[in-house]
Amino acid sequence: MSNFNPSRRQFLKMAVIAGVTVYLAPLYSRAYAALFENKILQSPNWDPHDKRIRFRIDAQSKVMGKKVFARDIRAKDLPYWPQQQAHAFVLRVTQADSLFDGIDLSLLGDDLQPDRLVTAEDLIRDGLAFPEFYGPDMLLPSGKTPAYLGQAVAILIYHDFARFRFAKDKLKFHNEVVRYGKRTGPLERDPWGSFRYVRVGGATPNDDDIFSSLKDSPIFPMATKKHLPVWPVGQEGGALDAQGMFYAANIADQLQNAPQDWFVLSRRYTTQSIDTAALEPDNANGWYDAGTQSLHLVIPTQSPQEVAENLPKMLSQSLPTVKNVFLHPCYTVGYGSKDHFNFPYYGAVAALYGDGFPVRLANDRFEQFQTSLKRHAFDMDYTIAVDRQSGLFKTMRAEMVCNGGGRSNFTPSVAMVGATAAQSIYYFPNSDLSSVGIASRAIDAGSARGYGTLQSMAATEMMVDEIAAELKLDPIELRLRNVLKSGMKNTQGAIPAGAIRADEVLNKAAVHPIWLKRQQNKHEYEQKHPGKRYGVGFGCVQKDFGTGAETSFARVELSESGKITLYHSGAEMGTGMSTSQSVICAQWLGKPADEAHFSVTDWSSLPVETSGDPYIMSQQEQDTLQKNPRWSPSYCSPSSASNSAYYFSHSTREAARLIFEHSIWPAAMAIWQSGIGGGQAAPYIVRKEDARWVDGGLTANGMQILSLDILAQKAYQMGNITGAVVHVFNRWQWAEADFSINNQSVHLPIDGLSIRHANGQFTPLDRQQVFYPPTQRNNAAVTYYSAVGTLAEIAIDIATGQVELLNHHSIMECGNLIVPELVSGQLQGGLAMGIGHALHEYLPLYENGPGNGTWNFNRYHMPRASDVAVWKQTGDILPALSETDPPKGMAEVVMIPVVAALVNAIAHATGYRFRDLPVRAENIREVLSIHGKPSIHEEQL
Repeated sequence: MSNFNPSRRQFLKMAVIAGVTVYLAPLYSRAYAALFENKILQSPNWDPHDKRIRFRIDAQSKVMGKKVFARDIRAKDLPYWPQQQAHAFVLRVTQADSLFDGIDLSLLGDDLQPDRLVTAEDLIRDGLAFPEFYGPDMLLPSGKTPAYLGQAVAILIYHDFARFRFAKDKLKFHNEVVRYGKRTGPLERDPWGSFRYVRVGGATPNDDDIFSSLKDSPIFPMATKKHLPVWPVGQEGGALDAQGMFYAANIADQLQNAPQDWFVLSRRYTTQSIDTAALEPDNANGWYDAGTQSLHLVIPTQSPQEVAENLPKMLSQSLPTVKNVFLHPCYTVGYGSKDHFNFPYYGAVAALYGDGFPVRLANDRFEQFQTSLKRHAFDMDYTIAVDRQSGLFKTMRAEMVCNGGGRSNFTPSVAMVGATAAQSIYYFPNSDLSSVGIASRAIDAGSARGYGTLQSMAATEMMVDEIAAELKLDPIELRLRNVLKSGMKNTQGAIPAGAIRADEVLNKAAVHPIWLKRQQNKHEYEQKHPGKRYGVGFGCVQKDFGTGAETSFARVELSESGKITLYHSGAEMGTGMSTSQSVICAQWLGKPADEAHFSVTDWSSLPVETSGDPYIMSQQEQDTLQKNPRWSPSYCSPSSASNSAYYFSHSTREAARLIFEHSIWPAAMAIWQSGIGGGQAAPYIVRKEDARWVDGGLTANGMQILSLDILAQKAYQMGNITGAVVHVFNRWQWAEADFSINNQSVHLPIDGLSIRHANGQFTPLDRQQVFYPPTQRNNAAVTYYSAVGTLAEIAIDIATGQVELLNHHSIMECGNLIVPELVSGQLQGGLAMGIGHALHEYLPLYENGPGNGTWNFNRYHMPRASDVAVWKQTGDILPALSETDPPKGMAEVVMIPVVAALVNAIAHATGYRFRDLPVRAENIREVLSIHGKPSIHEEQL
């Protein structure tokens, strides 16, 4: 029987999904702290004078090696679990062109046979299958061709560690354990998704478009033929998709028969598959308690809401019966690798067949390479036309194929984002951008950092440099002539949000010494270092942040003693969002949250209902559904798409703002106006917009400084609002709604609200009316951008082809910084990842790749300190236009421009333009052996 004690764990929150009661105790909850008998997060060390935090609120736990990560947790760490830990591992195929014919465990002998063997037949018998998102065959049944290399066929469970360890080592690299039958060839399947965006602009950037995705419609295939999309037939004046294809045909014809004063360049670019190389390999530790029919599961995830919603559905009809799920989502470092990944469901299955023992399923690095989500490999054909005299871009045409591997995962979205990002920082009057996400026998590709934009924008930046050389223009000058400026439209016909500042980034790069002295430094360096070639390159991109259906919950509470507590739906995945969201509270409440909880999935204090698909629903469907005052197009977003700085902060800020405006400010005015004649406030005009948090508390227009604890006491005495829960939704524009608060109608940029007065209970408020962004805004694809430019200074050893990164300098625009140190860390980390993508990291897609189970870091070159200009790298961040600028998401964009900068620098050094990534030493050696001296005039580079 379980040792579960409801009285000791009654603070665990619960919901009922598919008839299964789900209890959540995330890492940052009181429940989790009680279980592990330590405190993971510290109260912020806040300097009210500088308004800066001194260290991350998770810093102490991390540096002291506390059990922060799910991978570190064993059964003995959980006081309510049985203390004997069982272990499991998964057998996987290394061929995907023949029928699976079962497994042979004779290598294990009699002593090392598993205590429990789980196969597809067990899952079918017991009603267990993946959630729909992940597709069929959680374990591959005998007699079927594997969909992809590394597909799971069996789970082996051992009740003791020693036999588990010996058995796993015994079977490692022995492909004969999995038997194969008749050769069928790899499965052939239709693409996971296909998209096309056509735009024909007006006479000027300010004129209405003749045709665009936002104004009219994106284009989707009408069918597939030989597993490739068949686009509609073009027709002038026909249906919208036919009109789009009519204009696409015109663009193709114009490029084929270009005017003499146009320069038209066509090039093909390819990028590789890479491993997401998360610090924490995928893992799960679960225990099924048959006595109470409860499943307990500890997991790392970027998307706890997804697991909390789908796991009960998966288990609702299963044998053994599961009535309760206790989910413990932990801190992780993911950067895409743990967003909608399938490992938690394997952990749940292992636990169900654990015979009452807690079962730990944890990848080693070989297994991680064989199974973890990969970055999509892209194959891109680009054509750009430019006016020779003015240097202005006229047209861009792109055809992209991205390899999604054996399961769909986020491939449709990645294909779409890759296409809509291809314009990079430039304005194109006309464009035709298509992308296809194909299915293959490669390992699944998913939400890897960069999300398609790394691949498509780096290629654009390489091409722009080549165009500049052909036109004998300075590459930054060509960029400045064509840069997208505020108010101009993107390739979907949408006007990006706010001021677009890529031109400022370009202007700063143009006068940087690395760029200005590149020819002089090249001559001097090569004179001093015979046998080496020197080069400088530049890249500049702007990347969207968000998904077009961003949503989150935040709950802020103020105690009578002035303590601030924050609850947020976002998950910490290494970006520092737990710290930044705590700091966001300071804007309205004078200090960061004293206590913070993340990965929160229980929002019973603000019931929100959702139905339909926010990306494809019709306007009519949305208009009907929004009549329900508790409905929203989407429930809760995972931590992804650089969404914490802007989107997650919005919900935190709005909850804190409500407490300030309806509690703190009325309390302050009550104190300042107390006494004869209206008190100290009467002689002055005291406005809310004059309120300022200073050392010691709140003041406004010369009023006495009031500490937060005094204001909180007054707010409680007055029965003011002391807690607010908000839900927000963004479809490239915030949803807004009217609520009645204290009998006054208030218009807010949120779509759900619950409030608490003094020590009362939370009361959800029905909306009086709501405005959701039109569904047509889905066609915009993106509107929010952050810009980064990077200069790279390199030297190449002629004998070895080795690239030495001498220095790099980045210039970034990301609005107001919440925590500057976190921005710096993201910039430096992103640069390292971009360097790895450009020069080192590479995985073969198929049989010689990680799907064969033999890959590890001994074969895979991750960037090291010696590959990054650790001690010389510098960076500038453009100051915000004002203190009112929002923070912008920049965790992905920081890795992209250095890719193009490095490839362009190699061209400057060698005279040869590489178009296939990565550019490794052997590639450069080959080029130097053939071409010798540079073939491109240095002054053109």
